[in-house]
Amino acid sequence: MLEALALLALSVLLAVKALTGHPHSVAGALLGAALALLCAVVLALCGRGLLALRPAARTPVVVLEVLALPVSYDLSFQAGRVGYGAPILVVALVVLYLLFTPPVRAVIDREM
Repeated sequence: MLEALALLALSVLLAVKALTGHPHSVAGALLGAALALLCAVVLALCGRGLLALRPAARTPVVVLEVLALPVSYDLSFQAGRVGYGAPILVVALVVLYLLFTPPVRAVIDREM
């Protein structure tokens, strides 16, 4: 849920920067904001599903966290923005670890 709030804040920031700044492409900047908003909504819904102990909610979270790994790598090492990439990397790895620990798997995968 915290990740979803962070992505929501990022989408608002990107939209404001696209409309008030001078991006190379306004449409591209707004598309980035829309994608961040979409990911925020998906993560919020999946977080809600995980809180309700629905096993199907785990898969989209895993996919989004795995997709965050190359993004964090690019930001940290190729773009030289460790301050942006490192938190994404740490959060993605922690969430993936926690989703696959035996106690969490036992609770989520229990028979209904």
